[in-house]
Amino acid sequence: MRHPYFIILLSFCLPPNVYSQAGKLSGEVVNDKQVAAAGALVKFLDRPGEQVTDSTGRFVFVGLIHGHYRVEVSYPGYNRQTVHLDIHQDSLFVTISLSKVDNLPHVTVRTSNVASRKEQESLNLEIIKSEFIQRNLGGSLMKTLERLPGIKTIGIGSGQSKPLIRGLGFNRVVVVEKGIKHEGQQWGADHGLEIDQFAAAEVALIKGAASFVYGSDAIAGVIDIKPANVPGVNTIGGSADLIGKSNNNSLGTSVNFFKRRDRWFFDARFTYQNYADYRVPADTVYVYSYAVPLHQHYLRNTAGRETGLHLNTGYIGNHFRSIFYLSNTHSNSGFFANAHGLEPRRVNTALHDGSARDIMMPSQEVNHFKVINRSTYTFQHHKLEMDLGYQRNYRQEFSHYVNHGYMPPVYPSEMSAPQNLEREFNKHVFAVNLRDIVTSGKHTITSGITSEYQHNNIGGWSFLVPAFKQATAGAFIYDHYKLNEQTSLHAAIRYDYGKLHMHEYTDWFASDVTSGNNTLSQKLTRAENLVRRFNSLVWSAGINYNPEDFNFRINIGKSFRMPIAKELSANGVNYHYFSYERGNANLSPEQSYQADVGLGWNTEKWFVQFSPFYNYFPNYIYLNPTSAHDYYYGAGNQVFKYAQSRVMRYGGEVQARYHVLKTVSVELLGEYLYARQLSGDKRGYTLPFSPPPSGLANITWSPAINNTFSKTYFSLDFRRTLKQDNIVPPEKKTPGYSIIHLQTGSEIKIAKQVVQLSLQVQNLLNTRYLNHTSFYRLIELPEAGRNVVLSLKIPFRIQSAVNLNQP
Repeated sequence: MRHPYFIILLSFCLPPNVYSQAGKLSGEVVNDKQVAAAGALVKFLDRPGEQVTDSTGRFVFVGLIHGHYRVEVSYPGYNRQTVHLDIHQDSLFVTISLSKVDNLPHVTVRTSNVASRKEQESLNLEIIKSEFIQRNLGGSLMKTLERLPGIKTIGIGSGQSKPLIRGLGFNRVVVVEKGIKHEGQQWGADHGLEIDQFAAAEVALIKGAASFVYGSDAIAGVIDIKPANVPGVNTIGGSADLIGKSNNNSLGTSVNFFKRRDRWFFDARFTYQNYADYRVPADTVYVYSYAVPLHQHYLRNTAGRETGLHLNTGYIGNHFRSIFYLSNTHSNSGFFANAHGLEPRRVNTALHDGSARDIMMPSQEVNHFKVINRSTYTFQHHKLEMDLGYQRNYRQEFSHYVNHGYMPPVYPSEMSAPQNLEREFNKHVFAVNLRDIVTSGKHTITSGITSEYQHNNIGGWSFLVPAFKQATAGAFIYDHYKLNEQTSLHAAIRYDYGKLHMHEYTDWFASDVTSGNNTLSQKLTRAENLVRRFNSLVWSAGINYNPEDFNFRINIGKSFRMPIAKELSANGVNYHYFSYERGNANLSPEQSYQADVGLGWNTEKWFVQFSPFYNYFPNYIYLNPTSAHDYYYGAGNQVFKYAQSRVMRYGGEVQARYHVLKTVSVELLGEYLYARQLSGDKRGYTLPFSPPPSGLANITWSPAINNTFSKTYFSLDFRRTLKQDNIVPPEKKTPGYSIIHLQTGSEIKIAKQVVQLSLQVQNLLNTRYLNHTSFYRLIELPEAGRNVVLSLKIPFRIQSAVNLNQP
């Protein structure tokens, strides 16, 4: 095709009957009692294509050419069923009945949608379902995912955190929500993700180089957050979540309501959380040798409020579907009052300690608005997908005005920015993704283009990062070739182009500048008007081999990352780290080469997975501390400059689970990472935020009690983290620690209503320990103490689907 993407856009505008000559296969899956089997996996054995049945047990495949098909259906607890179908008409409806495994004791069903997806993927893929999120609820979605090996967070109090994948974070991890990259101010260690974990139905976690699909920044991996499935036909229902946490006296709720008739649906959610200052197992902390007493172990001014509004609505047809997602998340939270600004001793402790729930300065207020449209159109062997997105991230950081250098001692009344507005960032992002998925014989070829435009304005009386405009575009093609039932090959290539325009910034106050014998008073330019252009060609290749109970995969690839505005043009005080940071306008795009291997064994009793990796950066970008101090604009803080060096990293994760009894299982999770800089001023050192080796041992008992209590579990986690002596200054060494978590939960049937109850006791022994990847590690601030988390989920159904005998 000479103009494939013009044809893609045109196809979205064509009426559904244009391709009506293609066959349609629909049907229902029922169990041995003729009850709908919701969540059954239906897939073709002779060609790519699979679906999970909806809440009514229904499935639909469209765009099928006439001919013979073998269809396999699998459902936990039931025998795998294979049916042979001849499609010689426009529409065929079938009913597939399943038989329980008990009828054939020697048959074991292990096939699931998750397992199938992982077998088809050469990258290191983990699928996290909503049950895992409900069971391990943390202060944020990223904190909830931290139980998984290879995943850590940079904690920012009790309600904010940002992800690290294998020790890499910030702009090296791509977070995708509903098909669009989540764009906030992710360059800041103190900036969390504006994501509502109650609205996440599933998370696809990719560890390793994934730039060939997601473009710049996907060097460490991808966190792909997916919304809830479309409701079943003719259903009305929802759910109500309640959550409480003892450590920070948190109270929260999330209410969901959905309705669908035939083609149209809507799904709405409201979330609210209110939490107080959180507590640590210490009565004194030291902020750079200055002793800070804590009132009743509370970390003053770390309270917060969070709200989330979500509305999903759209049209679901046989060939065409289009869904709009609107969301608005808002948070207002404080920073630890004694660890922010140029003079942490100037804190009115009596005022702060009067209430644990008030939010005073320093604080931040963040609002993230999104509107996304996802449309798909299926015809013949094509599946066309289009994502359109707009998002606005509006962040304000508030603090008392503190002058330094030539700043006036009293804040001028004529300033347009309020006196308490330290910094402001206002980012607008527009994104377009187009994909064409083609099945041809044993090939499944995905081609696509992605484009994004960002405009980030700044405000406030303090400067660190200039305003900028950024435009990026990329094109890729990815081929998945199914060699046979056991072996698949993967290959991809992608080209990206980006332009970054940083705007000039001039101080709002005058400084004394000496030239020869003359001293002039003038406003200095802190950031120049700078335009940089970048391009990159990346690739990926892999193989999957899945014989019987074993699975093997290997993937090698190249990823890249454009330098961001902070790395190129920063020139100011980072109040959170007591440092003066300067960018480097000559930085080149970061390149990464990585090899990932996966070895697995999965039987009725055993599951073992080993995932080693090797990673090489020829030009890793890092913030290098120097011997200089800035006394005019940095109040004497140490100067840090961005630089590049060669870096080598390797490590891996291991997972092992064994069913001792039918109701008792034990699990071991482990992770290891080694990083070393091979050139530059920090040659021989590791990288910042490199997590130490860690392991988790779990034992779970899942008894079958009675019809009132189902899916009951009692679980104990014991985590052992070793000391981290391999550091890069100004990091500090971190001692090892051991902590224990307890979990229990059940689905309780009261009359006809089901209630899902879960209880966690985090840090059971109230252990004092330091997290090496914590935002507050530099001031030796321990992690939160004992925390009892109680959550209650009440799903309700006002109207169930109407079962029809005809398609």
